[in-house]
Amino acid sequence: MVNDPIGDLIARIKNAAARGRSKVSTPASKMRARVLDVLADEGYIRSYHLVEKPGAFPEFEIELKYFDGAPVIVEISRVSKPGRRVYSSIKDLKPVKNGLGISILSTPKGVMSDTAARDANVGGEVLCRVY
Repeated sequence: MVNDPIGDLIARIKNAAARGRSKVSTPASKMRARVLDVLADEGYIRSYHLVEKPGAFPEFEIELKYFDGAPVIVEISRVSKPGRRVYSSIKDLKPVKNGLGISILSTPKGVMSDTAARDANVGGEVLCRVY
């Protein structure tokens, strides 16, 4: 049983990128799908798709993205954890690496990147930072 599904997703992506793997699988959930949607839209992963095997739980197979042999995701870190939730209003949200990275937020309008949250003028829980 996983207590922190987003933390588990981040750990799997970090470990696969460190080992140079092209694909990684993770258990499927709606929240993980929304985070993966943001990562795919922002260009940090190639894509992901749902894999359903008979008699097993559904999984997402994530295709990692590489540029000149190096992973596109240099660092991905969890910000808001189950023991310490971190919330931010849009005016307090700072750019990641001077705009080279993104923060992924869970807002009342859905899971989105920090730039999309600024456009929608909505804050929320800061799930993770990617650069």
